[in-house]
Amino acid sequence: MYTAHPDRYADMPYRRSGRSGLKLPALSLGLWHNFGPDRPVTTQRAILHRAFDLGVTHFDLANNYGPPPGAAESAFGEALRADFAAYRDELVISTKAGYLMWPGPYGEWGSRKYLLSSLDQSLTRMGLDYVDIFYSHRPDPATPLEETMGALHSAVQQGKALYVGISNYSAEQTREAARILGELGTPLLIHQPRYSMLDRRPETEGLLDALDELQVGSIVFSPLEQGLLTGRYLDGIPEGSRAASDSPFLNSDAVTADLVGQLRDLDDVAKGRGQTLAQLALSWVLRGGRVTSALIGASSPQQVEGCVGAIGNLDFDAEELVRIDAIINR
Repeated sequence: MYTAHPDRYADMPYRRSGRSGLKLPALSLGLWHNFGPDRPVTTQRAILHRAFDLGVTHFDLANNYGPPPGAAESAFGEALRADFAAYRDELVISTKAGYLMWPGPYGEWGSRKYLLSSLDQSLTRMGLDYVDIFYSHRPDPATPLEETMGALHSAVQQGKALYVGISNYSAEQTREAARILGELGTPLLIHQPRYSMLDRRPETEGLLDALDELQVGSIVFSPLEQGLLTGRYLDGIPEGSRAASDSPFLNSDAVTADLVGQLRDLDDVAKGRGQTLAQLALSWVLRGGRVTSALIGASSPQQVEGCVGAIGNLDFDAEELVRIDAIINR
């Protein structure tokens, strides 16, 4: 029987999401790759236990996480019933809908039909009456934004979600989504973009500025760039890595000699701060407080511990930031 650590809230910082009343841990656990039937249940449970013991109160899912799609929600539902039922009100649980889940014209994108059907399926898989945050996982170019945002509003009105968010939306789409939701009376809580030292589009394309202007929170995914910023690739492509398998999310062509050189120089910066490369990368996205939370993935409890170690040093001096920029932009 799992019993949470009594000091789980001692060290983790919690940041308010935009102008809402909801605080999120600086690091949240994403269940994207490592919660499916190909992973031992004991390992999955150990990851969840260690994360919560370290103050990670937010578990982020989506309908298509696994593999196969739906597996992560099912696995999390089993863990919730077995270990976390007593702690439900201490948890923020989120899920999303937008990518392909079932065949036919109603199995993906952003229609009201798909979003609300998917949410019902997600709740069934997790054994929940509601999720804390329900996201539109991607904008739908063929569905009016009013319909997609209206479906999110309905999820709240039906008591199936407490808050709503969007993911992978541009700055302009985010402004319009926030306007529509505001008029409906369900404020936009949070945006989930991809953001890292190596992928700065939320900065360069104005998304972070839009979120500041709208007072909407942000939780970034892939802050470690699919493992590139974990130190695994400092000597090239290791056997058994994601790049070695030519994953659709990271292929071997991306790991160039120039990139490896950049990673080694970033690792030197990290060592100068008393951090690992992964900790540096997480600290960098959390610097200055513009990002509410960073999503981490983990295949072991030890990886969770290593990532949480980043919160001890979230500040950068000007010289460090200039050096990081010079490495990335050369």
